[in-house]
Amino acid sequence: MRVQIGLKCEECGNRNYYTTKEKSKKDKLRLKKYCPKCNKHTFHLETKV
Repeated sequence: MRVQIGLKCEECGNRNYYTTKEKSKKDKLRLKKYCPKCNKHTFHLETKV
């Protein structure tokens, strides 16, 4: 089963992206994505939707 999650910028705190992940995965997803507010690529951490 998959659950919806949001990806929040670690620098400015904006929630810029939404995706899904397997419910069985316990560790938080951390991806390097583009942040339009920071105007650069930053790490985004998983948050609840």
